[in-house]
Amino acid sequence: MADKGEWHEERSSRGHAMVPATPRDVVHIRVGSFILVFLFAFTVLGLIAQAPVITGIAIALAVVTVVDMIFAVRRQKQGRDGEAG
Repeated sequence: MADKGEWHEERSSRGHAMVPATPRDVVHIRVGSFILVFLFAFTVLGLIAQAPVITGIAIALAVVTVVDMIFAVRRQKQGRDGEAG
C-alpha cells in the first residue's frame, strides 16, 4: 500500500517509465543537452585561444540553456493531465 504523498509511475508493455510530458518538454531537454556539448567545446576553445568574448558568450548561452532545461524538467514533473511520453 502506498502512502498518500507517494506517486508511482506507470510502466509500458516494454517496461519503460511512462510520465506525463509534452513533446515540447522532451525537445527542450534533448536539444538542450546537445547544445551544451557544443557550448562546452566553444568554451574550451575560447580558453585555449585566449578569446574572452567567445568564452563569455559560450558560458552565458550555457547558463541560459541549463535554466531552460531545468524549467522543462519541472514542467514535466508537475503531474498534470496531458500526453504520456
